[in-house]
Order: sequence, then C-alpha cells, then structure tokens
Amino acid sequence: MSTSPTPDPALTSTIADRAARVRDRIAEAAHRGGRDPGAVTLVAVTKTRPLETVRAAVAAGLRDLGENRVQELVEKSDAMPGESAGGAVRWHLIGSLQRNKARDAAARADLFHALDSLRLANALDKWAAEAGRVLPVLVQVNISDEDAKHGLAPDAAPDLLAAVGERPNLRLVGLMGMAAIAEDEGDLDRVVRPAFQRLRRLYDDAPAPLSILSMGMSGDFGVAAEEGATHVRVGTALFGPR
Repeated sequence: MSTSPTPDPALTSTIADRAARVRDRIAEAAHRGGRDPGAVTLVAVTKTRPLETVRAAVAAGLRDLGENRVQELVEKSDAMPGESAGGAVRWHLIGSLQRNKARDAAARADLFHALDSLRLANALDKWAAEAGRVLPVLVQVNISDEDAKHGLAPDAAPDLLAAVGERPNLRLVGLMGMAAIAEDEGDLDRVVRPAFQRLRRLYDDAPAPLSILSMGMSGDFGVAAEEGATHVRVGTALFGPR
C-alpha cells in the first residue's frame, strides 16, 4: 500500500491544539445540554485547503473530513491512498450537488450531507447501484428561511424522507441544516437556537428512526451540540480563515 508524505510537524501541532480546544467546547456544550460529548462527531471541513493541511489534519487525529465539491473530494482521497483505504479517513460530501456529478459522489463519498430533491436521490441511487454499494445520505433542510441556502422547506421534508427510504441503494441516516449566520452573541439564542430546535423536531418526528443530525459550524457548533447535533462541521476554528 502506498503512503503519503509526512505532514509538517508544526502545522500538525497547530491543528491538534485547535482541535483540542474545539473538542473541549463541544464537551462543555454537550454537558450543558445533558448529552454525552462522545455522541458528537467533529467533521473537519477541509474544502479549499491544500493537501498539506489535509494530511496534517489527519496526523493531528481528525478522521472525518468534509469537502464541498465532489471533484475535490476525489482528488484528495486519491492523493491519500494510505489514509483513505480501509476507512481510516471518512470523507463527507457536505456541499450541494448537481445531478451530473452524482456518479462520483455515489461511488466515493462515505456520507452525503446535502440531498435535497427526489431527482438527485434517483441519480445517486442509480450510480450507487452501478458502484455496487449503498450510499448513506442525509436530507438537507432549509431551516434559516434564507433563499441563498440550499435544502428543502421543512414541510416538504417528510415526503422526501419517505421516498429516499424506498431507494435500495441509498441508506437514509439523518438530516442536515444550516442556521442563519449569527451577527452577535445574542443571535445565537434569538436566531440560531430556534433553527436548530426546528431541525431536531423534524429529526425526532421522522417516519423512520434516524441516527445522524448534522448541524453547526465554526460560529455556532456549541449551540448545535447543546441542541442535539451528532455531527458538527468545523473549518475556520480548526484551520484559520481562508
């Protein structure tokens, strides 16, 4: 098995320190919400980050990596065969996806976070069957009421959940959502928390049991951990501003 170059020790140390601080904040938030911190998975969002940074993140102990673009996911996983083989690294596709990119997503993503239409579900189901696998997926719900954000309207989610559950090569495992960006600390309780609570209610009321609730980013992952997130997607707090 081929191996990747040794990552930069200083960069690895910096990322490890930041990851420890993020995990401490997740633990504090989970305890405030009466939850087990171990129930929250930290997804390191490596989108647009250079390969050297991704390798350093893995060396720092981060095993769940999030990419927005399927082509970037494929390129990075191909460049890291030792880490990608055997599930040592789990590749999360967290960005919206065009149907003409569904083939690579169905074959290469370990978890797709942004399923938002029946047509995309059908395309992914077709290509997952060709790849001989079952693709775990999350349905993305627009909980911010912002037109710029992708995802289904909350009242449309139950129908798509039911339809996805009937696709033989898709495994519906949960929901994903993004709250509006908090402009100040007050917005975390006024705007962000109600959005996450809304997604949690959809999760709890789903027609079939779900196991993953993906919500929370660098600016609001603490609130997400309090409100029931099982996966938080963090980039800037780990890697600094782009």
